[in-house]
Amino acid sequence: MRWALVKVSLAVTTMVVVAFAVPLGLVIREMARDRAFSGAEREAAAVAPALSITTDRDQLERVVASAGSDAGMAVHLPAGDGQEALELGRRRAAEADIAAVRKLGRASTTGVPGGSTLLQPVALSTGKIAVVEVYVPESDVTNGVGTAWAVLAAVGVALILGSVAVADRLGVRMVRPAQRLVEGAHDLGEGRLGARVPEEGPTELRLAAVAFNSMADQVVQLLANERELAADLSHRLRTPLTVLRLNTASLGEGPAADQTRTAVEQLEREVDTIIRTAREAKPQTAAAGPGAGCDAAEVVRERMAFWSALAEDEGRKWRVAGADRPVRIPVARADLAAALDALLGNVFRHTAEGTAFAVDVHNGEDAVIVLVSDAGPGISDPEAAMARGRGSGSDGSTGLGLDIVRRLAESTGGDVRIGSSVLGGTEVRIWIQLDGRAPASGGHRQMRRRRPGRFAVVYSRSRSL
Repeated sequence: MRWALVKVSLAVTTMVVVAFAVPLGLVIREMARDRAFSGAEREAAAVAPALSITTDRDQLERVVASAGSDAGMAVHLPAGDGQEALELGRRRAAEADIAAVRKLGRASTTGVPGGSTLLQPVALSTGKIAVVEVYVPESDVTNGVGTAWAVLAAVGVALILGSVAVADRLGVRMVRPAQRLVEGAHDLGEGRLGARVPEEGPTELRLAAVAFNSMADQVVQLLANERELAADLSHRLRTPLTVLRLNTASLGEGPAADQTRTAVEQLEREVDTIIRTAREAKPQTAAAGPGAGCDAAEVVRERMAFWSALAEDEGRKWRVAGADRPVRIPVARADLAAALDALLGNVFRHTAEGTAFAVDVHNGEDAVIVLVSDAGPGISDPEAAMARGRGSGSDGSTGLGLDIVRRLAESTGGDVRIGSSVLGGTEVRIWIQLDGRAPASGGHRQMRRRRPGRFAVVYSRSRSL
């Protein structure tokens, strides 16, 4: 498109330059010719008064010498009254041309070797017609024409080059937004939902960019709603099931209690099947634009208020630290809530009643760390747990908890680590990087001075997640 515009501009400008330059060049040549013959007419007119007064050779020679030169002017006097024909200067015109001018009585020009001559008739006192011949060399006729044509050609070339440069810039201005629109559409099709197109360029392309960005925002919003619905469904199913399974332990023995436990186990298997089926879909990455995110401390307080009731029923001691001040993170509120619910639910599911747990939020310059730790027996194989968190779920564990947390951390450039907690159990660390850079290999960077706006989550729990 860009080169097509340049070619069109080159063709149009060339035609315009040719249409104006050729006639203008011809006009310049005619002006130079008129200038040369106007000078010849002035020289001939300087001799005419003397011819009307006298035909004396000596006097006429002085007049001719003062008006021009012998090499460029000649005077042709006819014979009459006993006087022979007289010619002063060098004659170049043919006798027939001189006779024709004398007969017609009007000036004319005729070509001669090396140029042209102006034949000007002058009436004598005797009534005869004398002819004044002025020689105009070809160099006088073309004087300055070559220079004028060269300047005209230079101006034409400059106009053509200027039009090509302007067309190229205009082409870039039109093509670059179109290329960005194509790249944005390709990125969006590849699943990079944060792709946006600058709203610049011509009006049509700017409107197309606005429409594309609006469409991309709608796609992100729809996927966010879908993910929020999935997280809400997971929360609504997993949390009551956890409570229900724990309550079945107090039913004692008997057919009714066994049937209840069997039904709960079957329901958990069905939920696991639904979760695995949902995880087979192509993962999508939501875009977090400027101003997006949530207050991690507020979400932690809210979810701990929910789980604290069940903790009191089971005699679990719990603690929350670092959630007394706002901690902004570049993660959607629903995503963080789903991750916390998944991890805390696993604490209740895989540790005995009375096992203590804690959630700590650490806010630093580069990251914010939320530690969820327990006093359980710990995880015997952290690598296997992380493998389940990457989609290799097994019977009794879909790996959804760690997968939710892992994707939450990796979407910001962070990661998830499993280790031993200070309470003696398991610690799962979710490092969520604020600036989008991947953490240094071999461990996280050291936390710097606290500053609002950095996020990382560290979670501890026991056994498999």
